[in-house]
Parts: sequence; structure tokens; C-alpha cells
Amino acid sequence: MSDKIHPNFIDGEWVEAKATIANVNPSDTSDSLGQFSSATVDDMSAAITAAKAAFPAWSQSGLEARKAILDFIGDELIARKEELGRLLSREEGKPLAEGIGEVARSGQFFHYFGAEVLRQMGEFASSVRPGVDIEVSREALGVVGIITPWNFPTAVAAWKIAPALAFGNSVVLKPAELVPASAWALTEIISRSGLPKGAFNLVVGSGSVVGDAMARSADVDAISFTGSVNIGRQIARNAIENMSRVQLEMGSKNALLVMDDADIDLAVQCAINGAYFGTGQKCTASSRLIVQSGIHDEFVAKMSAAMNDLKVGNALTAGTQIGPVVDQRQLEQNLRYMQIAADEGAELVQGGDTPTLDTDGYYMTPALFAASNNAMRVNREEIFGPVACVIKVDDYDEALAVSNDSDFGLTAGIMTTSLKQAAHFKRHSKSGCVMVNLPTAGTDYHVPFGGRKSSSYGPREQGQYAKEFYTIVKTNYSQPY
Repeated sequence: MSDKIHPNFIDGEWVEAKATIANVNPSDTSDSLGQFSSATVDDMSAAITAAKAAFPAWSQSGLEARKAILDFIGDELIARKEELGRLLSREEGKPLAEGIGEVARSGQFFHYFGAEVLRQMGEFASSVRPGVDIEVSREALGVVGIITPWNFPTAVAAWKIAPALAFGNSVVLKPAELVPASAWALTEIISRSGLPKGAFNLVVGSGSVVGDAMARSADVDAISFTGSVNIGRQIARNAIENMSRVQLEMGSKNALLVMDDADIDLAVQCAINGAYFGTGQKCTASSRLIVQSGIHDEFVAKMSAAMNDLKVGNALTAGTQIGPVVDQRQLEQNLRYMQIAADEGAELVQGGDTPTLDTDGYYMTPALFAASNNAMRVNREEIFGPVACVIKVDDYDEALAVSNDSDFGLTAGIMTTSLKQAAHFKRHSKSGCVMVNLPTAGTDYHVPFGGRKSSSYGPREQGQYAKEFYTIVKTNYSQPY
């Protein structure tokens, strides 16, 4: 147990609040990771003011100095990946190997955008007017508000913070209340990186209080948010009142198509990975398994058998493949959808139990439903848990149509040995990321990430495409003497 109070970080100082947020291990609810200062609207206002004051100097800082700061952060994250990965897994519930991997990947984000600092090239053009030169450049926006989710507490923060700082913006970070320890640890590293005071601020608190205050502030020039559709829309409505930019990554209902000609063992492996690893708490998870009739029965049988071998357990225990869900509320939501699926006529093939283990935690065995159809609520609404539904289809055309029949469009995948089907699916899938013979979960940091429809709004995240959100274009005209 720990009673340590972790303060917020505002204008280069650690600042405690009167109220606190308890951080509990979902693998062992008797284990506390400490108390975290719960900020007020005034705290958020102070952080935004500090970021605004820091922006002019930081945005004009030398490129090599800026790169060195990002490299410092990346170096320390990678060097401490075991320690910080354990912290992450302890507070979020993903297996230790995944927690360590997330921290290491977060360090790579900072290294990548450290390199991007030196790759900020402008464009030159000839004017239609004789003797006039044109230069097109990019400049930092100003204050960037960042709101991150609980499922990737270090990685999502890193892939937003790193480009924001790389392009010269100042930052206010508001992490999810459920996982403040990872954000606090990252902030502690940033506090020692040489970044000027006020250029980065951490404000831990309720989304309805400090998150709302951020979205409504006229001094915030842009907000990058990852979370639910409802909250994303609310943030957009508030931000547009001040003409603030918004970048929203929201819900999903990703499909994995399994065609008759697929390598069935590979298909099962990809479906297990995409649907259940990370306890299904990924926006890229495969929650709809669209399976062609000729392979359907064998696929369901092999999925069920493979799921029997999955080890559900404490995130810190060696051999655990599926950790707990993040908290009691999420567990209850998962179980409600289990009942909804049954009421709608879906057939439970495997899982969905809440096992009793050595430690009290929010444990649930991965669940697989068959005999479902795309009109069911469980195939329309995001569950965000280890629940997947099989939808039987007759052919590829039906599979494609079912896949695209969704309010969401983040990722989609197809398992096939047909180059023709694979090429057609890549062209016609209405998703932002398409995978062929790979899990729907798993993306690279140097290429764009984002979706369509209700999954995403605004410019893409990651890679060189990040500059579309974190910078603004300026067109300069000049006539030499």
C-alpha cells in the first residue's frame, strides 16, 4: 500500500491539490499505487497560462536543443522500460510484457520526433507575378491541450506530446483518472529534460471538470483527444466556439474477415491476438469476426479450443496472457453486453466468466459468440472488452458489405490467400487502417494512424502526417530589391 500524494506539474513546479484520486491495481484491489492530486478549474487555468507564456521562447528555440530534449526523454523511457512497464501494468492491468513493450515504444516516439525536428523543410515556388518569390513554411500553433485514455497511458501520451513539442508547441496534458501514475512518471522525466518551465504541464483530474475547462479555454489553440465518441463530440462543440483545432480519436467496431481460402491456423492466431490481447481494451481490437460459410464451423471450433489455452491472471504474474479489465465499471459494462448478446439470440461458444484468482481483481475470461448478425447491438456498439462475435457470410462480397456497415471505421483486416481479394479489400474497405493476414491491432509509429466516420475527426496522428495538426502553414511573398 502507498499513501504518497503525487502532485500536478504546473509552470515548472510540483503543485499539490486539496483533493486526491486513488490509484488502485486492477489485478489486486488491495494494492494502492498512491494518491494523485485532483486538480481544479483554477489549476487548469494556471497550467494554460503557463503554457501560453512559455510558447514564444519555446517555439523559437534552437533545433538541436529541442532535439536533445526529445532524445533525453526517449533515452530514459527505453532505459527504464522494465521499471516503468511494471508500473504501467500494475495500474492498467495489461500483462507485464505488453507494459514493457509500450514504454519502449513510447521512447521510440520521442526519438522519431526528435529526428523530425531537424527535418522541417519549407517549400519554394515561383509567383505568377514576375520578380516575386514565394516561400511556404510551417509554424507552431501555440498551446496544445492533450487528453489521453486509460488503455495506453504512456504510448498515447507519447505520440501526442512528442510531435507537439517537436514542432515548438507548449503542452498541457490531462491523463485519464484511472491511470495517472504512468503520466506522472513520464512528466517526472520531462521535468528533468531541460524543457523551459511552462512548456509542459500535467493536470490530473476529472474530465468533466478540468477536461471541460481545457476544451472551453480561449487560450488553448488545439486539442488532441483520444476517448469515447460522446466526449469527443462534446470537446469539439466546446472547442469550436473558440476556433480551436481538434483532433479526435474515438470509437471503433473493427472487423476481421476470414475467407474460405484463408490459412485457418493463422486466422485463429490473428483473431485471438486482435480480439483478446490487451483484454480487448484496444480501439483496434477485432470485435466482429466475419467468417465465410465454408470455413465457419472449423474456425469457430478452433477458436474455442485456442481460447481454452489462454491464461487469465494477474498482470505481473509470469505467463499471464490476459490481464484484468481496468475497473469494476468496465467489468460491469462487459457483463451487460454479454447479457445483451444472449438476449438478442447470439450463441455463447466460450468464456465470459469472472474467475476467482489468488488476488481480488476485475477478471473476465475472453468470450466468443457465434450465430450473431450485424444488426445486433453487440455488433454495432463498442464494448471495449474481451468479447468478440462471429458473423457468418456466404461470400466475399457479403463480407465486405458487412464489414463496411458500421458507424465506425478505424481498422479492418482480411485473412485470405487470394491476391485479388486482398487488393480489392484494401481499396474498398471503409477504414483508416487495413491489415492483410495480420491482426487488426498493431500499428507502426512512423506512418499515419486514424480512422473514418465516427472513429476519427481531424488530421491523422503519428509519422510525418502529425505536422498537419501540430503546425500551421504560412505563405510568404517577397520581391527582392
